[in-house]
Parts: sequence; C-alpha cells; structure tokens
Amino acid sequence: MCFRNIKLIVGLANPFIKYHHTRHNVGSWFVQRLASFYKKVLKEDKRFLGYTGSLFQSNSKVLLFIPNVFMNVCSRSIMIISNFYHIRSDELLVAHDELDLEPGLVRFKFGHGHNGHNGVRNIIDVLTKKNNFLRIQIGIGRPKEIFEISNFVLSPPTLNEKNLIEKSIHRAVHATNILIQEKHTLTAQDFLKNFNVIDVLSSKELKF
Repeated sequence: MCFRNIKLIVGLANPFIKYHHTRHNVGSWFVQRLASFYKKVLKEDKRFLGYTGSLFQSNSKVLLFIPNVFMNVCSRSIMIISNFYHIRSDELLVAHDELDLEPGLVRFKFGHGHNGHNGVRNIIDVLTKKNNFLRIQIGIGRPKEIFEISNFVLSPPTLNEKNLIEKSIHRAVHATNILIQEKHTLTAQDFLKNFNVIDVLSSKELKF
C-alpha cells in the first residue's frame, strides 16, 4: 500500500449555502483550504455533479472534489468521477466530520467502518472493495444526547469550536501535502502511525 498514489481527494458536504457553515460540511472546508494552499480554484462540473479542481504534485495529477449532492447519496458523484478518470478505491482520500473526535483533533485512517456517518456508509456500500480507502476524520465532537445528533451536525459550530476545527484543518492540509509528495519515504503504516491523531493544541511539529 502506498499513499503517495492518491489521485482523488473528496470533501463530503451537503449542497446549498444553508449547509455550508454546518459541522457536517467540514470535509468540504478541508478541500477548499487545500485548494487555496495550492492556489487552485474549484469550479462546478455538472458532468460529475460537483465542484472540481486539480493540482500536479511530482508530475502526478491529483483531483480535488466536493460533491454537489446530498451526503447520503454522495457515492453517485464520486463513482462518476472515479470511473471517468479510472481511479481505484485505494487512490481515494475522503475528508469528513467525525463525532468521536473533539474539535481540534483530526485523524488519518485507512479502512474500518462508517461509525454511523451516512456519507461514508454510502461510499462503502457501493465500492467493490468496500472500505479500502483513506480518510481524514475532522473532529466536531458529540452532543450529550443521541437524539440530538441530526440537529447537531446540521448546525454551525460555536466560535471556539470553529476556531479549533479550522486549526485542525490547517494541520490536515500540511499533512496531506506531505502525503502526496513523492519525496517522503514513509510507508503507509508509518504515515498512519505519525498522523493517527493530530491535536492542534499540541506543540509537535509535522516534520519528515
């Protein structure tokens, strides 16, 4: 397994402006921040039902993508663009919100289940190799009561939470930049060990 072969980076989100600032859309915040880092602009591409951009890293093309469909059917647009560019599941990186990580934490994870996330569930359901893809889980925290989850994820974070989330996304962008550069010598296992959980309150620098 070699994460340097990532060819498609997807940020999960719900469409429409009213959802843009909600916790559930932090995956799209990440992709937009990544695009800005590389001075790229995402543009709507109706062929793929979403917003696309691209960058070249070490002579390899990496696509950036935000589906413009509802989260629970996001696999439809992801499969369209993946099939068009002949991208395998192990060349896919998906960024999404994670209830079981507090704001300020971000985790790179390969495989495993969906943990109740409808977007990830939908992707796993349609992939031939199911959960054979890399993820960036961006912490949003969890409400006290389980019945509050729907309203919680579809609401904006507090100002303090947003600040922590944005800092975690900044660190995730930095880690992703390392990930897709061919000059690093990290194995997949080493990368996941080093970037299992990134805490923005930690002073640890991400240097390789």
